[in-house]
Amino acid sequence: MKFHERLIEIILFLCALSAIFGLALITYFIFREGVPIMIKYGIKKFLLGTTWAPLRYEYGILPMIIGTILTTLGALILGVPIGVGCAVYLAEIANEKFAKIVKPAIELLAGIPSVIYGLYGLTVIVPFIKKVFNNQGFSILAGSIILAIMILPTIVNISESAIKAVPSTYKEGSLGLGSSHWQAIYRVIVPSAKSGITASVVLGMSRAIGETMAIIMVLGNTAIIPQSILSPARTLTGNIGIEMGYASAEHQKALFATGVVLFIFIMILNIIANMIYNRAGENK
Repeated sequence: MKFHERLIEIILFLCALSAIFGLALITYFIFREGVPIMIKYGIKKFLLGTTWAPLRYEYGILPMIIGTILTTLGALILGVPIGVGCAVYLAEIANEKFAKIVKPAIELLAGIPSVIYGLYGLTVIVPFIKKVFNNQGFSILAGSIILAIMILPTIVNISESAIKAVPSTYKEGSLGLGSSHWQAIYRVIVPSAKSGITASVVLGMSRAIGETMAIIMVLGNTAIIPQSILSPARTLTGNIGIEMGYASAEHQKALFATGVVLFIFIMILNIIANMIYNRAGENK
């Protein structure tokens, strides 16, 4: 190998190493700040406690965990059918010209700052819910709708790629046996792409759990266990985003501990997504 090729190889290796180093540094910092307070307060009490009152040194994050799970589930219930349906349409039904218009528009959704989504939710969705259900408007439903819109690019793009990766012989074989185009889609193509579609849903879920700004603006941010989808709630990310600016001492450490729980959530979901991808690759 020539010297300049060896040099380029070393530079690229250092670039790859810097990504791992950055992740390791963030992980170490969050766990160093958050784990001691979890152990001191009690991990079970921290995770299952229902009272978050830093002035009384009470740091139960169960309301935020439930708020995060309910908001994310709502986003998936609303966003997955629309996202997968859109992917199927773009991959199998839409003509090429129309797909070239719709696809960049969907990709553009991923580039819109989350604060813009929050403003849209604050001025359109929250007043709409307030008018229809005669409540305050700030609710899990409002947060779920905003998150459903935000996860669409992830679900649509990955699902469409998975559907297009299905060998054309599958479709041709199905049509050759007498099935209609629609039957070939839902009995052959979509089941064959299910690993990629599932991975898109898992990554969309990670996106929804990690969202902060937009969700703070529409969720109401009360640290109590929500009673219904029309109740206000607070997510793990919202808890950190709202209070970190003025927190200090033990309160600040408790917010880092909230970050540890969130970090573990996201890591588990990413590992699941990678396992699904790898499984899909082995099946090809």
